[in-house]
Amino acid sequence: MTTGDRPGTAGDPDDGWAAWATRPHAPAAPNAPRQTAAAEAPQAPAAAAAGARRLPARRAQPPSSRRGVVPGTQGRTGRRPGSEDTRGRILAAARTSFGEHGFDGTTVRGIAAAAGVDPALVHHYFGSKQQLFVAAMEIPVDFDAVAAAVMAGPPDEIGVRFVRYVLQLWETPAMRGLILGLVRSASTDEVAAAMLRRVLAEGPFFVLTRAIDLPDAPLRATLVGTQVVGLAMARYIVQVEPLASADVETVAKAVGPSIQRYLVGDLGAA
Repeated sequence: MTTGDRPGTAGDPDDGWAAWATRPHAPAAPNAPRQTAAAEAPQAPAAAAAGARRLPARRAQPPSSRRGVVPGTQGRTGRRPGSEDTRGRILAAARTSFGEHGFDGTTVRGIAAAAGVDPALVHHYFGSKQQLFVAAMEIPVDFDAVAAAVMAGPPDEIGVRFVRYVLQLWETPAMRGLILGLVRSASTDEVAAAMLRRVLAEGPFFVLTRAIDLPDAPLRATLVGTQVVGLAMARYIVQVEPLASADVETVAKAVGPSIQRYLVGDLGAA
């Protein structure tokens, strides 16, 4: 439609357009003389004309300003974005996965899915799967505090107290996943094997034998370590019964005397 088709364009453009827009339109008869807006229909009341005026287009509000929508929460789909606790969730998922499947049976995608993040975030925080394994298998225990707690008590019960402490630690899911991840993975991954060797040679076993201050502390530490690793394998990985379901105190009192001999006994005795 051209400007000449709109009535009232010589005055207020909006008033003329409103009157024209609100009237009914019938098709014109052939060769019929053109009628004016006044002759064609009664003039619309001023209120109706004013109400029919075109209003400026309403600016679209950003999603965050809509009522009932919390800014920054709309439109989220898929896995969770990175946040301050993302690293902790990835580590927890990695410990569980390495503990259940070992190094070879664990995938970055599986860890990411368990943590609720994109696999790219796993690589962002830790690099490779092997680097993630090293970070996840770090034992968050103060070895000196462990030695002090085990040494506090009758000297002839050090072995029982040590086994009790270790078993109680393993009963927590996070710590169990950690030690089982090391034990499962050591047979197939050299980095895991090196970490387990370091735990046996320099970890809580050596700290304890050094605190006892008897000859052959390194040998005593590795002997204790082999006993503890074997216990972890039989009780938690292979789940040999009735050892797997025995209570902590029963196992501590049964295994404790062997640990006691490794720690303070004569290693040359039968």
